Amino acid sequence: MAGWSCLVTGAGGFLGQWIVRFLLEEKELQEVRALDKVFRPEVQEEFSSPQHKGKLTVLQGDILDKQCLRRACQGVSVVIHTAAVIDPGEALPRETVMNINLKGTQLLLEACAQANVRAFIYTSSIEVAGPNSYSEAVRNGREEDNHESRWASAYPYSKRLAEKAVLAADGWALAGSGTLHTCALRPMYIYGEGSPLLHADVTRALENDGLLHYNTKRSVANPVYVGNVAWAHILASRALRDPEQAPRVRGQFYYISDDTPHQSYGDFSYALGREWGLRLDSRARLPVALQYWLAFLLELASFLLRPLCRFRPPFTRHLVTLSNSVFTFSYEKAQRDLGYEPPFRWEEAKQKTVQWVGSVVEQHREAGKAKTG
Repeated sequence: MAGWSCLVTGAGGFLGQWIVRFLLEEKELQEVRALDKVFRPEVQEEFSSPQHKGKLTVLQGDILDKQCLRRACQGVSVVIHTAAVIDPGEALPRETVMNINLKGTQLLLEACAQANVRAFIYTSSIEVAGPNSYSEAVRNGREEDNHESRWASAYPYSKRLAEKAVLAADGWALAGSGTLHTCALRPMYIYGEGSPLLHADVTRALENDGLLHYNTKRSVANPVYVGNVAWAHILASRALRDPEQAPRVRGQFYYISDDTPHQSYGDFSYALGREWGLRLDSRARLPVALQYWLAFLLELASFLLRPLCRFRPPFTRHLVTLSNSVFTFSYEKAQRDLGYEPPFRWEEAKQKTVQWVGSVVEQHREAGKAKTG
């Protein structure tokens, strides 16, 4: 357990930053390597703080660069792989998403085997489990239920295949000696300060007279706070390095949630934004079934037009299903195997996120004044 080091991919991202902060507090940890393709100026400034000197090494590189990955993994004990393209709206070319999410993971696993990395934790996604149908409710699902996404959309498909590759790599022989130990974490919809998806929701609402997008009332999700997801990664890194814990964790995946109230995405955004004047759009919407079949027609049009032009549907069947399903999961297995207990309770997580939403609203208003001025 002593004298270990850790590489975090996607370290400049929303979740990656939190994982790095927690790692820097770990005893016996000699070095944290923070790898990302691009670091925003504020993240670069935080990571360059004098208090981190000697313990935090910032690396810029591409997850598809084999040489970069080999150098980054050299001498490392644990890899936490969070780097990914999150693209539920299918805005990016499929090849881009598949390359980064799947091929990048495969290349990183190979680099770990060559560099004798002992433990690999993969940040998976709830979307590898579904939902597959808006008419089928899943409440407090568990790992043993074997839910699996059937969508061919690039994001859930690439994450599902990448997770399978990671779990199948458990037990790989390392180039020197020993074997690779792996596990995967499947967080729910992650929220908190800096959330890119929540930022997009708030910005879109501010551009629409403060009206938040509204989903059907029957949809239910269980969002999870980013600090709790990051903490689960720390516990997984401890477990895979512990000879007593590792046997029951190796090759396993875990759902990660917390005590955030289960509700629709629209109601959740409203709970975080109403203090700043955001409100739900109460105008009548098309029934979900009609939205679904309209999405099918739009996807068909996109396919037929592909030889002539790239038409991107404004929404897809996958997105309609994701936004309008009852799909919640228990973290009991993570509690049992990893000792996971969310360090941030709902009220604290809500307060921190609401304050951040307020800063987003203020920045948007100031930008508006500057334009009109």
